[in-house]
Formats: sequence, C-alpha cells, structure tokens
Amino acid sequence: MKQFLISLLLVLMVGCSSAPKIVDDGIAPDTRQRVTQWKQLIDSGSRWSDRQKLTKVNDFVNQLIFVDDVIHWQKEDYWATPLQTLVTKGGDCEDFSIAKYFTLTAMGMDENKLKLTYVKALTINQAHMIVGYYDQPNSEPLILDNLNPKIVPASQRPDLLPVYSFNGTGLWLAKKGQSDQAVDDSQRISLWQKVLQHMDVEAANEDAMICLYQYYDLQDSVAKTKCP
Repeated sequence: MKQFLISLLLVLMVGCSSAPKIVDDGIAPDTRQRVTQWKQLIDSGSRWSDRQKLTKVNDFVNQLIFVDDVIHWQKEDYWATPLQTLVTKGGDCEDFSIAKYFTLTAMGMDENKLKLTYVKALTINQAHMIVGYYDQPNSEPLILDNLNPKIVPASQRPDLLPVYSFNGTGLWLAKKGQSDQAVDDSQRISLWQKVLQHMDVEAANEDAMICLYQYYDLQDSVAKTKCP
C-alpha cells in the first residue's frame, strides 16, 4: 500500500507540473472584449475597400461615449491613444479622431489619404477635430465626425470652418474651399508627439498598459498596485 501511495503521489506531481499556468493579467473581461473587437475590426478591414473601412471605423468609434477632458483626464487638453480611448470607453473629439486615424492606417490605408483637421464647429461655437479622407491629393475630402455620424464631402458640412490639418508626415493650414497649404511637419504639435510616444510604450507591453488604463482615474502609484 505504501508503495502504491508513493507511485500515485508521483503521478499527481507530474500532472500538476505539466498543467498550463493560468496568469491573471488584471484585464477585466469587458475591457478585453472591446480590445478584441477592435483588433478583429482591423483584421477584417484589411480586405475592405476604402469606403467600407471609413464607414465601419467611423461607426465603431462613434459608439463610444463623449467625455470632456476635464472630466475624463482632469486636464484642460489631453490627447489619448486609441487604446486609452477604448479601455476607458470614451473620449472627446480629438480622441475619437485619433482612434479613427490609427485604426484606418492599421487596416493598411495610406496615411497620405488621411488628415486630422482642426475646425471651428459653428453650430456649437467650439474648436473641434475631424478626420478628412482624400481619395486624391487635391480632391475634396470626406468628413469623419462624431457630431454628424454621416460621412459626407466637406462641401456638405458648412457648419465646419477648417483651421489646420496634419498627419504623420506634415502640417497644413486649411482654408474653406481651398487646397491646404503645407507649413511644417507635425512635430510642431506636442500633444501629437506625446500620443506617438505613448503608443510606443503600449507596443512594448500592451497587456500591462491595458490593465493600468482601466484605473485611469487613480494616481499611477495606486493603479500599479492593482495590476500584475
């Protein structure tokens, strides 16, 4: 009997040592689901036409909740990465536009067809950001917006007064009804550069950053105690 028990114990030990380890990454199921849906959208979109990409991405991002920076990030002006916007379930017009821009480029869309454009939204008398899609360099852009979810040419949005636009390669002054005039590269925009830096950090350890972003409303030192 003693020999039998020893043999049984050895079998159990071997079984336990070969079992897969369950690692708790601290990511809530609903958060994981949103990020997974986003990545599935990107993967599917790589096979779509440009117009399909624009429609799907515009609809996907616009379903998130609009939240002012002062309430969301306790800052007057903060530009979130797409991952921050997804994990925290909302953002403002800049965050929505940035999420659309990077989701489209992740699908394989040429970034030269896309510009993030600051405008004055005349109906609400506020600065606002949208994404413009240019099929050709000098063509009239299509507008991706959260104020009006319908994608239409810029000429059908008289409520928007363009100020300047930019992407990963340049910065342009924008005048209504005229071609944009290049003035400098996008490094002039410090908030844009910070977004790019944050995205580099995310790429190095995405799961860790997703976990921390869940506690965006806590101090970093406190948030870190809640994540592996």
